[in-house]
Amino acid sequence: MCTVSINKKEKLTEHFTLGEMTKTSYKTKDGNIPSRVAIENLKRLCGWLEMLRSEYNKRYTLKEEPIIINSGYRSWEVNKRVGGSSTSNHLVGCAADIKCYGKEQALRYAVILLDIADESREDFDELIIEVRGSRAWVHFAVRPKGNRRKTLLDIK
Repeated sequence: MCTVSINKKEKLTEHFTLGEMTKTSYKTKDGNIPSRVAIENLKRLCGWLEMLRSEYNKRYTLKEEPIIINSGYRSWEVNKRVGGSSTSNHLVGCAADIKCYGKEQALRYAVILLDIADESREDFDELIIEVRGSRAWVHFAVRPKGNRRKTLLDIK
């Protein structure tokens, strides 16, 4: 039996690695290994995340704070285990869930991503602020084409 692996240290952009965009706490037979197409999609997504990181730090922190990814690429097996949609953008490397320290930071991230879309005239597929009790994150997705610019505030 052949074991397939990825170089988790491979840089997708200056601050984001393949390892952090594929990390999962679920051990699966498929190893959560993305295809070459999914890796290209992750690179495009990470380009947006780089702009978010830069702009957030410029506007609000005046220092270098990282953007922390809770979930990026998900294989079918991982996606099923987390209860993800069968049409999830995570399955093709087009989405990331960005950790936020409260609702205020989630709102600031969302505003910056909207500003980037408007200024660059590039569209995103999904921008969803999700809040569960004291936990908050931003689900952000960008596809190679067919972006819907779907925005949603999901508080439960």
